[in-house]
Amino acid sequence: MGRNWIVDVIADLHNFAQRNELPLLANELAKARTIAVVELDTTTEDAVTAAWGEDADAKRLLSQPGNR
Repeated sequence: MGRNWIVDVIADLHNFAQRNELPLLANELAKARTIAVVELDTTTEDAVTAAWGEDADAKRLLSQPGNR
């Protein structure tokens, strides 16, 4: 199991926030999920693509200083 379970937990929380009309929380959880994936994976670019596909927000988040 390792440490990757946290990504699933964040995804569940994100889905809950979306279903319950909590857009600000959903947005922050989406960012947190991306950060978790990146920090848990040694190949950042592959991790982002695996987690979000070609999601522009994820790539923009990772291009900000201090996020890599």
